[in-house]
Formats: sequence, structure tokens, C-alpha cells
Amino acid sequence: MKKVYYLKTCSTCIRILKDLNLSSNFTLQDIKTENITTTQLEDMKVLAGSYEALFNKRAKLYKELDLKNKPLEENDYKDYILEHYTFLKRPVIIADDCIFIGNSKKVVEAAKVKLS
Repeated sequence: MKKVYYLKTCSTCIRILKDLNLSSNFTLQDIKTENITTTQLEDMKVLAGSYEALFNKRAKLYKELDLKNKPLEENDYKDYILEHYTFLKRPVIIADDCIFIGNSKKVVEAAKVKLS
């Protein structure tokens, strides 16, 4: 499977997609208009190792709900991601058995190396 979960309104996601030249080889899913399914999230979790690894702790909603001061468990991370797209760290790039999560330079460089 070759898939990217992203936001088409996010300039960082668009820049990374363009930089990696993924649009022709990958299925793109705009998570704002097409919600992530439980099965998709579970598949991501298998590759990522945990729901927490997929969870965006920099989301505005994370701060608004004061989640930093609440004890969250794996199922909580899963539920929040399924509840609102903003809680998924993005982009999430899946290439067969590899997953790249987020937009840090380290992650993008690793994706470049693996996908080129």
C-alpha cells in the first residue's frame, strides 16, 4: 500500500508532498474531507507501534482541552484521533511496510531516502 494522509489546506503537507514527488505513485487522502476509518488507524498503529506515535500534541485542540494535564492511554489517543482529524500528526506517509509520521526534517529526510 502506498498512501498519504494529509490536509490539502496545510502548506507544510503540500510542500512535503511536492518535495517528495509522491502525488502520482500514492493514494492521497485529505483527512478533513474524508475521515480516517478505524481500520485505517489500526493499520497505521501496527506500523507506528502505538497510537501515541500518531498523535499530534501540538494541535490547538490539544491545548484547548488541556490534554497535557490528563493521563492519556492508548485507547484515549485512538479515540481522539478518530474524533477529530487535527489529532493525527501529519502527513502520514505509508509505503508498503514503512511509515513516516509528521513533518520534522528528520522524518522527511528518512522518507526521501527510502522513497527515492
